[in-house]
Amino acid sequence: MPKATSGSSSGARSALRRNQACRSCRKRKLKCDAARPHCGTCVKCWQSLISVPAPVGYAHPAEPQCVYDPVDGLTLSPETDPIEKIRLLEEEVSKLKIQLQEQNIPAHSPGPLMSRRHSYGLCTPGSTATSSGSDSQLPVPGSKLSASSTGYALSLNHLNFRQGGFGINMQYTAVNDVHSELIHTGWNTDLPEPHVLDHYIETFFRCDPCGPRILHRPSFLPAMCLHPRDPAFPHSAILHAICACASRWSSRNVAMQPDGSRKDEFAEYHATKTRKYIDRTMATGEDIFQVVQACIILSWYFYQEGRWVEAWVFAGFQTRVAIPLRLNYPGTFCAHGGALTAGYLPPPRDFRDLEIRRRTWWMSIVFDRIVAAGGWAHSIDERDIGTELPLRGEDFDAEHLIPNNPQDMCTEDFFTTHLPKYTDSFLLFIKAIMMFGRVTDYNVRSKLRNSTPPKKHQDPFASPGFKELDSLVHRKFLENLPHSHRFNIGVTDVAANGPLVDTDLYMVHVIPYAASITLHNSYLDLNDVRRLSTSRCIEAAQAILSAYYMLSATSLDTTRLHPFITICWYLAAVVQVQVCKQSIEMGDQVREAQVWREINVLRLAMLNYGSRSPIGTRQEGLLRGLMKEVVRLSSQKQPLEVGLPLYPFSHSTVFADPTLPRCDAPVAPLPNPSVPEHYEATFYGSAVGVEPADQLLLPSVYVGTSTIAGNLQADDPLQSGDFLAWDKNSSR
Repeated sequence: MPKATSGSSSGARSALRRNQACRSCRKRKLKCDAARPHCGTCVKCWQSLISVPAPVGYAHPAEPQCVYDPVDGLTLSPETDPIEKIRLLEEEVSKLKIQLQEQNIPAHSPGPLMSRRHSYGLCTPGSTATSSGSDSQLPVPGSKLSASSTGYALSLNHLNFRQGGFGINMQYTAVNDVHSELIHTGWNTDLPEPHVLDHYIETFFRCDPCGPRILHRPSFLPAMCLHPRDPAFPHSAILHAICACASRWSSRNVAMQPDGSRKDEFAEYHATKTRKYIDRTMATGEDIFQVVQACIILSWYFYQEGRWVEAWVFAGFQTRVAIPLRLNYPGTFCAHGGALTAGYLPPPRDFRDLEIRRRTWWMSIVFDRIVAAGGWAHSIDERDIGTELPLRGEDFDAEHLIPNNPQDMCTEDFFTTHLPKYTDSFLLFIKAIMMFGRVTDYNVRSKLRNSTPPKKHQDPFASPGFKELDSLVHRKFLENLPHSHRFNIGVTDVAANGPLVDTDLYMVHVIPYAASITLHNSYLDLNDVRRLSTSRCIEAAQAILSAYYMLSATSLDTTRLHPFITICWYLAAVVQVQVCKQSIEMGDQVREAQVWREINVLRLAMLNYGSRSPIGTRQEGLLRGLMKEVVRLSSQKQPLEVGLPLYPFSHSTVFADPTLPRCDAPVAPLPNPSVPEHYEATFYGSAVGVEPADQLLLPSVYVGTSTIAGNLQADDPLQSGDFLAWDKNSSR
């Protein structure tokens, strides 16, 4: 008779869920108790296995071979993840193969590699690399294989060309030789071949206005001649980021999408490679400083592409990573503190290392201020910045051993005192951006502290700190620039090389006006002509326009300006749109047509910039979205075409000079609709603008709109409405 079931046995373990048992027991169809880390069945089998001595040449496993399915949301360690184990074994096999082949390859000096994926990495059938002129035609996917390279040639006898189709048959011998050369030299096959990579690096240093600031060019270029496995050879993450940024300056056909984005597979490939290095560093901390530098370069690439989400995320990443590196401390190193608060990086090795750290830190701060221009809080508070300003560019390049810059953010009169031995256009650009950041901080904190948005009728000068900030932005900063920079907008005419532009100095003269618009836009009210905020906005918009007219009157390529210029143009255009709306409501068609000309000049400037950097196209599209109502109410038949040249000359038309390289082709000067024949371009104080030769009668509601800053009296205020909404509508 069967034994009765006791009460305790009724509470026995219930059946396992599906796939809860380990893989070994399920495979062998054995009972499993699902114990972790090893079930009882697998432990018994393992104990039975190790009880017998292992045969010669065989070793028993060190632990039971008990593996469970991964749990959703839980990352397995490499020791327990079978997929990771397989990957590690494959890597080990690859390393052993490389060592075996290196032993069989005769030793010879490593030279430039001929065949790699010129566009993406290792060379594949259907690729080439050509060069012509200063901006040579760079390799594109789908072209033929180049037959020669610097110091290295691959015999065409190894190639078997076949007509038809898209590919080229390459014999195994040629492929094996190429891979053997790659294996021997240790070159990263994800990078372009050396002579193509050198071209991209030269283009990057010559054309890019942002990223090169953090690199020491005199030592970076010679380092490229070192063996790829040399510790001083530039990090692959930096080289990938340089390729992504420099691709916009190469004379290759890049597809432009309807939304203004660029379809550049080469740039996207190298941007993806850079992100993989960043992801790996986030997990391991390996090569963290070099990867932070690559992140900064890649961030500027995303910003110029108008990819707001990625730019914003990377801005936060690089600033937060820089904090444990102690880059925000004086000398970029903190000697005091316990083990828990010690810096991740050792003290700087030498002068160059110290200055590179300074510049890396300040460029991350500059980027943080620029991406937050739409009204976002900054990642790093100004009070937490203790790093002194960098040295002048000439001292950095020449490695002059001079004392550290005595100025930092805590220095009194930081924005108005400029020491001659520690001042150049880049340092002034940093100060201008930090001043813009103060305006952003003021606006953000004012909105946080007040439950209601600011009203047009409010007097902002009664708010604490507003008057001092307005004085700095409107007058003090520009008036206290060094004489050599105050009356020079950055455009010079060199007879030998043609006109040149100092992009940093040009931005120094434009950013204060963009900051003034950002500070006063909430109080802009054109119905109150005595409002000071209105005069500030109108004055700033005209100053930005005038600076553009000065630049467009030369043959300079405006697409080489700093990408933040598109935001400045946008801010000026927003003010002009509000003025245009006021002219429509008053029925002043003459004034309306003139303002439409000014708006369209700024639109054309953004579109021209967007031909190379999509941020211009995106800002112009955002502006058109704001203008829908004004366009509908306009008395002009084609308001978006008023004032545009009938034949807008450019390097893409039949009027272009065929002897000029495409990248260096001149841009036709745009007419200044605000300056008739009796107007002349002049310098006025620290502002560059246009000054009327004769006094004209203008509508009283729009006094002095077409004159520069100096012709508007500070005690003759105007006012304006809150029309600057680009930060709310932007995808950032």
